[in-house]
Amino acid sequence: MAASTDIAGKLNANTSNALLNNRTMPNSRKGFSPKLKLGPRPSPPAAPTSPTAWRWITERGVHLATGAATLARYRQLTSQTFDEVEHIIPADDSLLVVLHPGAALSAALQAAWAAPLPDIPAAAGRLHEIAVAYGGQHGPDLRALATAARLSEAAFVAAYAGVEYRVAFLGFQPGFAYLRGLPSALHAPRRATPRVRVPAGSLAIGGVYTGIYPAAGPGGWQIIGLADVAGLLASLNMADASSLFDPERDPPALFAPGDRVRFVPR
Repeated sequence: MAASTDIAGKLNANTSNALLNNRTMPNSRKGFSPKLKLGPRPSPPAAPTSPTAWRWITERGVHLATGAATLARYRQLTSQTFDEVEHIIPADDSLLVVLHPGAALSAALQAAWAAPLPDIPAAAGRLHEIAVAYGGQHGPDLRALATAARLSEAAFVAAYAGVEYRVAFLGFQPGFAYLRGLPSALHAPRRATPRVRVPAGSLAIGGVYTGIYPAAGPGGWQIIGLADVAGLLASLNMADASSLFDPERDPPALFAPGDRVRFVPR
């Protein structure tokens, strides 16, 4: 389930979800986007040498290799308005810039993503505090992960809950936030055999990331607990809501790139 750094390779699997998940730029149309048309762009302009390497991956999609500066570059670009841009979508160490159908790539946009980023502290995103029931039937993989980390279950939970996470990007399922900040001692590979069904709200670890499954479905991450999603939504005066993702909500996904998350044991 861990996202690939090659956006072209996962476009069919993740781009449609990302288009639903992301907060579009101020000049974007509301609602769902048309499916990206695959295939090479006729005679695309060559990517100039710049701090941000880029390439065409569809006739409307530009992949920017942004590395650790992904969120900073995302904030920089989404703070401006470019008439040709329909969406800017963060991914694993990269951005996908989607143009409106028939739009040409402007010199202003190319200059913007090539410009050095200002040396200022990252803006603090919204903070979400989420209660979690760890271990037992809610976290069937916690014991094995704690053993692998040479920690007790209580120490593993304390280490996990003792840090603040940041939403790097969304994908896999609509509303699924890939969270960075997991202590290195708690990193864990995907399960050798994915589960056929993971309950909605399950809190899991996959590689360097952690996240909450917004909906029930198959999954291969290590499950350590169950997040109180209903309690989180109620705290936001969204008691009538039941999911981290709702296509009728604006925006549909509760989490956005740059948001902060804390998990509180209960």
